[in-house]
Formats: sequence, structure tokens, C-alpha cells
Amino acid sequence: MKGTKNLVLTFILSILIGALSASEPESPFQFAWFSDMHIGSPTAAEDLRRTVADVNTEDVDFTIISGDITELDINGYLDTAKVILDELLAPYYIIPGNHDTKWSSSGTRKFIDLWGADKFNFEYENIRFIGIHQGPLMRMGDGYIAPEDLHWLDSTLTNLLEPNQAIILVTHYPLDSTVSNWYQYLDIIKNHNAQMILHGHGHHNRASNYEGVPGLMGRSTLRHEELVGGYNIVTVWPDSAVFTERTPGLETQPAWHVQSLGKRTYPDTIRFRRPDFSINDAYPKVQVRWSYDTGYAITSAAVVSGTTTIIADGGGNITRLNTETGIILWSQQINAPIYSTPAIAENQVVVSATDSNIYSFAIKDGSLLWQVKTNAPVVASPVIYRQIVYCGSSDGIFRAIDLHTGQLQWNYEGINGFVETTPLIHKKKVVFGAWDGYLYALNAKTGRLKWKWNDGLEGVLYSPAACIPVASGNKIYIVAPDRVMSCINARNGKTIWREDRYQVRESIGISEDRKTLFAKTMRDTLVAYNAKSRKPQLKWAVHVGFGYDIDPSRPIENNGRIFFGTKDGFIYALDAVTGSVQWHYRVGVGLVNNLTVITANSIIATTMDGNVVHLYNAKQD
Repeated sequence: MKGTKNLVLTFILSILIGALSASEPESPFQFAWFSDMHIGSPTAAEDLRRTVADVNTEDVDFTIISGDITELDINGYLDTAKVILDELLAPYYIIPGNHDTKWSSSGTRKFIDLWGADKFNFEYENIRFIGIHQGPLMRMGDGYIAPEDLHWLDSTLTNLLEPNQAIILVTHYPLDSTVSNWYQYLDIIKNHNAQMILHGHGHHNRASNYEGVPGLMGRSTLRHEELVGGYNIVTVWPDSAVFTERTPGLETQPAWHVQSLGKRTYPDTIRFRRPDFSINDAYPKVQVRWSYDTGYAITSAAVVSGTTTIIADGGGNITRLNTETGIILWSQQINAPIYSTPAIAENQVVVSATDSNIYSFAIKDGSLLWQVKTNAPVVASPVIYRQIVYCGSSDGIFRAIDLHTGQLQWNYEGINGFVETTPLIHKKKVVFGAWDGYLYALNAKTGRLKWKWNDGLEGVLYSPAACIPVASGNKIYIVAPDRVMSCINARNGKTIWREDRYQVRESIGISEDRKTLFAKTMRDTLVAYNAKSRKPQLKWAVHVGFGYDIDPSRPIENNGRIFFGTKDGFIYALDAVTGSVQWHYRVGVGLVNNLTVITANSIIATTMDGNVVHLYNAKQD
């Protein structure tokens, strides 16, 4: 009996030793870790070249790069980064950061074209390395891990050949509330032997902890106030990982962190904070008529025409739903993500895509009617006016296309940045912003430039490019990233007034009678201004309670009620006269796109979560 027990104990011990040895490196190894290179900022390329040259003198087996490769995905900055990084003698593994995915002229497509993927998964010395980005995709908001990427992560980890394999994870953002669905990522990885998360974003070295999972923030390769930049070298031993900062060409500093390695488990007995949906109970008359989960991130609004609702998603799907029931009537797929809002007119739906095409489909059955090829991915949204499709692009050209034939009517080639907004048609002009610092007004019939406007600030990131302009009479209004409300003369593009009393950013709407402006501030407040006055005239400012918010979802008024969404999945309904909150409802945790208001009691929302939700107020429906 004693011999049998010893055999059993020996067997169990051999399994445990095997499991542990399978999760440990066979021998020590080193890798370099870069982050936040920001190619396009003043010293970035020089700093990266120096860093790459230095790494090539060190004994490293590979390099990890945790995002923000560029300042923006424009002007060939990604190409520049690729040329420099390809000088590395050892392999490197790379993910994008928020600067590469939010301000992306290619709709993040160029990153994948250059590096083959926007994520990675490889094994080295028995340790699994998995990198995934957290957006946000094309819209200003918190980080957000797209549903399709969470599915990939879960599938990758579930299908590991060695379930106890040690895993080092790489992201760009920290795994906290700066990522709207941080907990979904953590809930997945805590089912596995997650050793640590390496991330950037903060530009400094720092050790953290994310619900029990060790987290390490890595410094930027930029020099900042130093003479030269820097990077990290990580030495992995069987029982620990040692983090040291390296100053290129000068020195390797003493270790700033030592992270233990070994079998890790994360018991579910500890409860952590999760998003709260209890507010929905406070407004029982606000109900979901139907919802539809696309499975892909959505960055565009739904478009409604009678019983037809059209949506587009990051999986390249254009889907027609029944407005009343949410039943799918047809779906077409383009082999590229769609980040633009479709347009509907005369039994056609027009949509632009990151495969560089503008498409027209028949509403009846989804059949392709025509397509126009541009010279770059298209992330701008089209608008249809008097049988002409107006649409910007990322190739520096704004186009007018015949709705019925797909024939080009005119183009304007004087744009020095990409266009992502929906144009405004006003007084025979097409008005839109671009990521070159300017707001443009073109003759709607000829495409001739009438005027262009600039806020006087240097820096592409101040461009009035993501805001959809609104107009009243001879005034055009915008709120750009400069956090100022600007009133512009529609005739000549001259500034009439600018108001910086409230921090407004990219979210502005106007009442149905064109008499009142509504703007969402970054700090918990909605403001209303007189749209007819010669000077800024505040009607009211109401503390709504949505907190800090940078979602560009604009306020939309219908029959005396204002609607808008937030970066955290909330939808608010306010009285248009007083600003008092009538109700609010949480439809998800991701950013809410521009709402589609059917009536004052019925709206359709799309979210970064990939959901389409038809809400209605049963009390007044």
C-alpha cells in the first residue's frame, strides 16, 4: 500500500514539475522593448534611428514594440517607421497605439499592409508572447478593444497546446478604466497563466497591478527633455524578468524592476469594479425595442429611411434591418473595414470603405449598382444632395459623384490632409474640415474653392476635421479640438466670433428651427447658445452628470428633446428649452456614435461594442 502511495505521489510530482518546466524558459534570454515612438513629432525619427542602432550592438533575441508608432497615420509616417525598424538585426513584433488608430488616414489599414497584422502571437523559450491593440478606432474616446479582437484573444489562449504555458501580454494602454472594456480583457487572460502585461502610453517606466495581474509601463523612445531617448532591455531568467533602462550609446542603468515568474492563478473570489447598468432601472419606461450584435466594432451612425435601417461595421458588412423589428433583410460584405456612416436616397445606399472605394447598393436587395475607386482608403462619410453624392477621402481629393450613374461630376484636389467627417451642404456650398488645419467651403455645383478657414493654431491635431459643421442663416458653427466654439461667415469664411467659455470639442448640434446651438462640453455640461445673435449669447448651461467626456456624438434635437451619447455607453435625453434631464440609459460600455433620432420617443444607437439598439420611451410612445 505504501509503495502504491509513493508511486501516486511520484506521478503527481512529475506532472507538476512538467507543468512548471513547460512554463519556464529553457535558458536566460533578452529582448528590447520600445514604446511611444511618435514618428512625425520633431525628434522622433532621429531618436528611433539612434535606438535601433544601439539595440543592434546589444545581445537581444528580439524586440517588442507596444504602440504609438506615429504621431498620426499621415504623410508616410508609418513608412518612415517601417524603414527604420527594419534595420533591426533581430526580429521585432509590433502593435499600434491610439495615435495610429484614432488619427488614421488609412482607417488603420496601412499598418496591416506594412506589418501583415495589427497583433502578434509567438513563442520564445517556452514563453508565449501575445500583443493586441486597444484602439480607439477612428473616434475620440477611451481605449476600446474591438469585439473581434477579444474573440481572437480568447480563441488564441483557449487553443494553446500547453494550457499552463507562461504568457507575457503586450498592449498599448494600461488595463484600467482608460480602456472602456478593460475588464473583458482581464477576465479572459486571468483564466490562463498570465505572467504580466507590458504596455506603453504613459511614456515613463512604472510598475502597476491590474486586478492582480502585474503590469509594467515602458518609457518612450523620445528624448523629451533629455539629450537622447531611451528604451528597455528585459532579461528573462527561469524565475524572474529583470527590467533595465538603456540610454543609447551611453549606459545601461541599474534594474528598475524585477518581476517574478512562475505558475499564476487568479481566483474569482475577489470581486472587482465592473460597469454599472443600474441607472436603467430608474427609467423603466425607456425600453429596448430590439438590439442586434454585429460582432464587430462600429464607428458610424445607423441611417433610417422608413422601415429600412442601414448599418456598417468594422468587419466590412453593410446590413439592412427592419426598423421596427430589427430583422436582417440583407447583408453585403466588403473585404475591408467600414468606418463611415452610409447615406440613403432614391432607393440607394452609398457607403465608403477602407479598400479605397465608394459604393452604391440597391436598398431593395443589396445588389451593387456602382463603385468609384479612389487613390487611398476612404474614412469620410458621404452625403447625398439633389442626386449628387459628396464625399471626402484620404487622397487629398473631394469628389462629387452622380448618384444614379456613379460618374464623377467634379473633384477638388487642394486638400493637404485626410477627410473623415460628414460634409454640410449649405447655401450652395459644401463645407467640411480636413486633418490639415482647415475648414473648406466649395461651390456645390462646380467644386471651386470659395474659402477655407483656420483657427490660427499650429498643429494638425487642432484641425476642425472630426466635427460635423452646423449652420443657421449666413453663419457656420464648429467646435474643433482647440476647445473653442467658432462662428464663421458662410459667405466669405471670416471669423465672426469665437467663444472659449466652455471646453467644447467636436460635438455640436442645432435645433430643428435653426435658432439654438447645442454643444457638449468635455466636463459634464451641455450648453445652448443663440444661433441668430451677432455675439456669443448663452441661453443655458446645465450640469448633466456624464462626467469627463470626449465622445464626438453630437446633440440632436427632435420635437423639443435633445439626444446625445457618451464615451461610456450612456444616452441622454434633455428638454431642449430648459436643458433638464428627462432620462438617461446605458446601452453598453463603449463609445456611442451619432444617434439616429426617429421621433422624440424613438432612437437607434450604434456603439463601439458592435451593437445596434432601438430604444423607445414607452411612456410617450
